Amino acid sequence: MSDPYETTEAHLERLLGRALNSFDLPDRLVERLGTALAHSSSLYTTHHSPEAGIWRETHRHTYLLTDGGSVSLWELTYRLEGDRSVRHEVFASKAETCLAVTRLFGEASAGASPDPVLVPGEDEPEGDVALLSALYAAQAPMRRHREYAVEDSADHARRVLRRAENADRPGEPVTTLLRSAYAHQITQAFGARHCLADGRGAGFSLYEHAFVLLDGTEVSLWEVEHTATPDGRHMCEVYESEAAARGAMELRARVR
Repeated sequence: MSDPYETTEAHLERLLGRALNSFDLPDRLVERLGTALAHSSSLYTTHHSPEAGIWRETHRHTYLLTDGGSVSLWELTYRLEGDRSVRHEVFASKAETCLAVTRLFGEASAGASPDPVLVPGEDEPEGDVALLSALYAAQAPMRRHREYAVEDSADHARRVLRRAENADRPGEPVTTLLRSAYAHQITQAFGARHCLADGRGAGFSLYEHAFVLLDGTEVSLWEVEHTATPDGRHMCEVYESEAAARGAMELRARVR
């Protein structure tokens, strides 16, 4: 059973630790998985045949990465005939998983009767990624390590707010508050992600501009940069919260 409170890092460590063949995964793939922010696991197929001594399940584990992309690992869980122990293998694609089923259970088992698909939808995990994005956006903001630079931070805040084109950008109270900023840090919270918006390609990036005020208060502005505009031009929007910024990205990706 999966633990709903298990961190993504712990989940990935447990998955790779129990897989007999985790060392076969490409190094580049494992490196990317090290940046995973959130995960979703689902039972994809199952085949239980006590008469034939066959028991196997395929699970899909989808990970949302810091660069805005996603990666899926396919886990084959099975028992061989006459063996009560459960074994695990993990693969980078569904095709590799099917080959493993053929290797372990033979051509007849792999080809005569396909396992019932328990999870509806396409083979690609777009639905899982959308869900992960929504869940990650809904989480309380993560406490990030800060390394503030003492610069002309009040002017930086003014310039960020000035280039914001969204009607619901922060108003005068925030502008006034940030006039006392004396240090700031810029962090890319969401890498350049390209997707289809209204049938055309569009790019999205999200930046956190974190400020320290004279009284020690920390205030952040969340800047969305995207090209999901009617003419494809670059546009900046600024929000007071990460959740609002991510919500705007999801909306812009669907409608222009």
